[in-house]
Amino acid sequence: MFLKGKTAIVTGGAMGIGLETAKLLANEGCVVTIWDINEKELEKIKPEFERNSLKVFTHVCDVTNKQKVYELINIALAEMGKIDILINNAGYVKGGGLIENSDEDWDKTIQVNLNSIIYTTRAVLPMMYERDYGYIVNISSASSFLGVADLSVYAATKWAVQGLTESLRFESWNKKKYGVKFCSVHPYYIAVGMFSGAKLNFLGSLLVPLVKSHSVIARAIVYGAIKKNRTIIRRPITLKLVNIFRGILPDYVFQKMMVLFGVSTSMKTWQGRK
Repeated sequence: MFLKGKTAIVTGGAMGIGLETAKLLANEGCVVTIWDINEKELEKIKPEFERNSLKVFTHVCDVTNKQKVYELINIALAEMGKIDILINNAGYVKGGGLIENSDEDWDKTIQVNLNSIIYTTRAVLPMMYERDYGYIVNISSASSFLGVADLSVYAATKWAVQGLTESLRFESWNKKKYGVKFCSVHPYYIAVGMFSGAKLNFLGSLLVPLVKSHSVIARAIVYGAIKKNRTIIRRPITLKLVNIFRGILPDYVFQKMMVLFGVSTSMKTWQGRK
């Protein structure tokens, strides 16, 4: 698929996976709209796009504000003329067990990681159905394949994102809108950024190594999800083994294996974005 002349919205696009994805899309010839709640970071990234003569619009957006999302969708239509691609990347994580987190913590996690995707998707999907064309890429997580201690609410939202993405795909098929594509992307812990410090133990890391950079995931989004129409992407690809083990092993054996690999303690060294 050629991306030149296509248009895209990237939520949470001022840093990390979102920024790297926006750069790749722009360099491929896309007109890109970047939303982020962090106005300071949005201002910092503008010069880089301008120096390279890349077409980008930036807007401060709290994706948990439904009315703001709908307003900015209309602005994006006015600025770009259409919306071909939606990258739902905005995310929030609060480490710690369920009872250690406050009501505000888990509510924000659900609002940012799940509800915002529903808002943006509901806003763009009717126009994509009308054209029978579009790509919606939702950033899920490796924690959508298995539970992770001290990451319970985050993991719950990412399981939900995977289920939402797959359900939307079947809904579009039922409507015979085969030109509207959906993909969920499932990164394991990335060595820098939001999950800095989190990792499996030595044995687990041999099987599922840390993702080295955000650009690894960005390339998977652009060249896998969009250009190759992939429906689900895992990074590293050895994450596929989690589903295989879960499918063939007795449940208690699978659970013991996850403990052996350090899944249950992987958030103990979590530091997060500084």
